[in-house]
Amino acid sequence: MKPYEFDGEKYRKASKPQKEWGQRLIEKLALRGNESILDLGCGDGFLTERLANAVPNGKVLGIDASEGMIRVAKTLARSGLDFALQNIDAMSYDDEFDVVFSNAALHWVKDHHNLLNRAKRALRSGGSILWSFAGEGNCSNFFAVMREMMSSPAYRADFADFEWPWYMPSLVAYERELAPIGFSETAVREENADRFFSDADEMIRWIDQPCIVPFLSAVADERKAAFRAEAIRKMKERTLRSDGTCFETFRRIEVRAKK
Repeated sequence: MKPYEFDGEKYRKASKPQKEWGQRLIEKLALRGNESILDLGCGDGFLTERLANAVPNGKVLGIDASEGMIRVAKTLARSGLDFALQNIDAMSYDDEFDVVFSNAALHWVKDHHNLLNRAKRALRSGGSILWSFAGEGNCSNFFAVMREMMSSPAYRADFADFEWPWYMPSLVAYERELAPIGFSETAVREENADRFFSDADEMIRWIDQPCIVPFLSAVADERKAAFRAEAIRKMKERTLRSDGTCFETFRRIEVRAKK
């Protein structure tokens, strides 16, 4: 499946939840300061830079398949911190990294058997992965709205050959993914990260970058604006509360493994 293209500048302004989750995840790494780290799906580079700050005597490489994301991320590049436009599915590193990190990105990767094998190969002996990505039950309101609109007479033809863009497994399903890879240690846990957006505008920014991008790519140009407007209206109807906040379900899978 061809990677989707995102607007890195808009994502930078819309990704408050992802950045909050990612900063908490970085704190769990217990870094010494000299590690070599690979950040999968680095996005705008915000968290990749935080990783680099934590390893002043190490190096960090962020990769992402979106030109728009990498263009923004590269403005942060410096000694010990670099970025590359690269499809995660095709990465081919061998014994190069102490840590393979990823936050709020790997639900965009459909083949995790391939992903896990490539990540393991990228690690040095004793190296580890620490990932957090969307799991079963994530974004239940947004997904319900999208499925309703995809099946409606107005848009059914646009989505005749549409492939659902995400892989969001249960804990048990992901434990089955990990089992045959051959890590020396593994641990998977679920997290309920349900969120109240501060207002409808914050929710709309999150919808625009990145959630609605795969769906808009399937809709004919002359209907894109109407599709977006209807999606926002339906999301407000489902999620807007009397205090002005908007509720959405966020469920995470956290994965640790050691080579």
